[in-house]
Amino acid sequence: MNERVSIKTNLSQPQYLQNGVHKKETYATVAVNQRQPNIQKNKKWTLLTKLSEYIPLSTSCCCGLLLGILICGLILAIVIALWLTSPNNALATQGWTLTGHMNYPRYGHTASLLANGHVLVTGGYGSTGYLNSAELYDPSTGLWTVTGNMSYTRYVHTASLLANGHVLVAGGYGSTSYLNSAELYDPSTGVWTVTGNMNDARYFHTASMLANGQVLVAGGYDNGIYLNSAELYNPSTGVWTVTGDMNYTRYRHTASVLTNGQVLVAGGSYVGNIFLNSTELYDPSTGIWTLTGYLNYARVLHTSSLLTNGMVVVGGGRHIAGVDTNTVELYNPSAGIWTDTISMGYNRSLFTASVLTNGNVLAVGGFLAGNSSELFKL
Repeated sequence: MNERVSIKTNLSQPQYLQNGVHKKETYATVAVNQRQPNIQKNKKWTLLTKLSEYIPLSTSCCCGLLLGILICGLILAIVIALWLTSPNNALATQGWTLTGHMNYPRYGHTASLLANGHVLVTGGYGSTGYLNSAELYDPSTGLWTVTGNMSYTRYVHTASLLANGHVLVAGGYGSTSYLNSAELYDPSTGVWTVTGNMNDARYFHTASMLANGQVLVAGGYDNGIYLNSAELYNPSTGVWTVTGDMNYTRYRHTASVLTNGQVLVAGGSYVGNIFLNSTELYDPSTGIWTLTGYLNYARVLHTSSLLTNGMVVVGGGRHIAGVDTNTVELYNPSAGIWTDTISMGYNRSLFTASVLTNGNVLAVGGFLAGNSSELFKL
């Protein structure tokens, strides 16, 4: 029996920023029901209902989303749409209904699902510049509520949900410099507390929650320096400890925690903005990085998702500067090999991919991918 995707969205009028780069932007908040359309073939990307005819491709719209799976089974997504021409003001939807506006338009932010089912959004860049604001989304009401401000403005930072329910944010770019600072959000009080500084300032890095409760941060970029350094945050002490360096400097890469507890990093940018097809594994028991199989395509700004069968699917991104791709490949941890699989229907970079409770992967938005979404079924 066919099922329909039930989606909630709210699209605002365009916001005009003053930084000279991102002009005429509009923002939306989306929640997607976990049910999916009937898929006719296995391992196939299937185009789903578009986000809204409010963002027709004829407007030369560039779109990206930040996704989080809610406890109730919905997916919360925050849309970033760059209007290169004037958008159509008519809101003609296909299965989309309105939900609340965020209090501040933003992009380059983070979204974290809290233990109470709310979603915490932090930082980013908005109409007033770099942001330190944070807000909470309540799925039961569809409303956003402002919570405590971070101590620092942050853009393209990371956010990790710790075992104690607190959220650790680290690094990013502040108003004038790259950051090595980190801070903790307490959902019970709505207050941010500064914790230990990282050993290196970094943005466009990755942060991975390890089985032992520590957080592994790897790579990134700091004022002209591409990083191969990695460090561990210990929540019990608030201290960052340097661990083994990656074999390659990289930023705009991905990191996935495998079922065996190791961390797989893939792709990214090397010194001189060379795109990488190398991948490597971090072993928490030794602190050592080991090279594993090479991607079939070098890529940056892609996504990486751990599947229910233990394999990792990497998709989209860019193979060469300015050219997005729709290629997809699978990593088999037992063999250390990457294998091409069916490509997506759209070329995508700066998009999101979320593993649903049924094991399927939902890919949404992306630069030049407009308002499309598609589903990968195992």
